[in-house]
Amino acid sequence: MKKLSKILILVCLIVINPIIVNSAEILQIKSSNTILVGDQNRNLTIGLFCVAVNENNELEAINLLKNEFPRGSKVKIKPFGFKENVLLAKVFNIKSTKEMTELLVAKDLTSEICPS
Repeated sequence: MKKLSKILILVCLIVINPIIVNSAEILQIKSSNTILVGDQNRNLTIGLFCVAVNENNELEAINLLKNEFPRGSKVKIKPFGFKENVLLAKVFNIKSTKEMTELLVAKDLTSEICPS
């Protein structure tokens, strides 16, 4: 009987108080290859991995990223390393499978600068 009551209490706690999963979200797009993301307690500057946008396309690239990844968008980060205290990573939108680097390459605003 005690075991059953413990199980019922545990089930009630899980159902009444669901576990909240916090993910990173876009706070600011600083440039065509640098963004600021944050979670509940910290902010992180991220440099997009393998991206070099021409100066002529900079404004268009920033506008594209802001339209596809508006402030507050939930993102998943795939890190690749650090360069000058900036995390180099690929950034994916959680709701869709869009990735920032692939989006810029598809619109011919940049070419990937990493070897295959």
